[in-house]
Amino acid sequence: MFRNRDVDSPYAWLRLGISILLSAIGCVGMWSVVVVLPAVQTTFHVDRAAASMPFTLTMIGFGVGGVVMGRLADRFGVMLPLLIGAVSLGVGYFLASLSHGLTEFSAAYLLIGLFGVAATYVPLIADVSHWFERRRGIAVALCASGNYIAGSFWPPLIETLNRAQGWRATHVTVAILCLTVMPLLALLLRGRPPVHTAERAAAAVAVNRRIDLPPGVLQTLLAIAGLACCVAMSMPQVHIVAYCSDLGYGAIRGAEMLSLMLGFGIISRIGSGFLADRLGGVATLAIGSAAQMLALILYMLSDGLTSLYVISALFGLFQGGLVPSYPIIIRESFPVQQAGTRVGIVIMMTLLGMALGGWLSGVIFDMTGSYRIAFANGVAWNALNLLIALYLLARSPFIVRRSATARHAGSAAE
Repeated sequence: MFRNRDVDSPYAWLRLGISILLSAIGCVGMWSVVVVLPAVQTTFHVDRAAASMPFTLTMIGFGVGGVVMGRLADRFGVMLPLLIGAVSLGVGYFLASLSHGLTEFSAAYLLIGLFGVAATYVPLIADVSHWFERRRGIAVALCASGNYIAGSFWPPLIETLNRAQGWRATHVTVAILCLTVMPLLALLLRGRPPVHTAERAAAAVAVNRRIDLPPGVLQTLLAIAGLACCVAMSMPQVHIVAYCSDLGYGAIRGAEMLSLMLGFGIISRIGSGFLADRLGGVATLAIGSAAQMLALILYMLSDGLTSLYVISALFGLFQGGLVPSYPIIIRESFPVQQAGTRVGIVIMMTLLGMALGGWLSGVIFDMTGSYRIAFANGVAWNALNLLIALYLLARSPFIVRRSATARHAGSAAE
């Protein structure tokens, strides 16, 4: 049907659409555990920090698995990790439904994150980046929106299913869906990306490099930035349902806020893609970081029901473009053959940040009985991310060239 299978072709856009759908299904593992957190805490008779552990392990698994799945995608194409992911999600959700204690439940979610969710994020983003050049920013942002589409769609559905049939039966329903639908979609992505010659890849790096830093230093700074931004991001995303329950608004209100937050996150990610195509990934990262910090400060200032809905929408609108900025920066700055592995490393750090932040917020709550200090902790981590983003922006070619021009003009005047 599609004879032209080159970059930026109609076939590339078709692959993008399938990739978004796969990510929206497979990333259920990120959000189901958030919605069932209060029920799990009650079922297994544990405190808030312990009940947050399944989410923490999911994010750790997601992060480590992203590197493994990214390497598989670099070597064998995206279909293999997707098939592994479908089986892992199905098995993981079945095992979670049979859990008799928090340890078994947490181990099941570790599997869900490690080989399930990980297969439907990093490999898909890396694969999509190979299929686009002129519109790479928006394409990567759209693909990265898959997990936010999942976050907008799954929480209210899972909360409804929980109330109707309990969290165990809900997990079985998700397992069946993943095992039946995902392999069929994965087969549609069996084609490999267009061949990139070494010369073309080297030329792309020379033309597109945005940051004047050695590769190792850049990779390290991006990893630290990813960790910091997601420690901050995790506070509302992981604990908003429990927070609303504590305030007396009920879990359903928290699930609605989480859905609203992630729905607006989709808008943010799409907008950040357009912004990245014009300003580059580093400027997009800096703008998103500053905006996210503002939203976290607003959470500290008000806890009324209406204000929480508004702030949750703003938080989603502000922070959605942060994570897609990292793959865009990597594709601007590193050889194309390294995309899957390098994106996997940075995404791993963002997910470790989500894991650390989700657990740390629970610990702070258990120590203080309030989420206010947990929000302040998020602001501090966000400040670290913003400082790194501003430093990288200062090392971008536009700033460097402008500085060099000013020095040259000064020397000429002398």
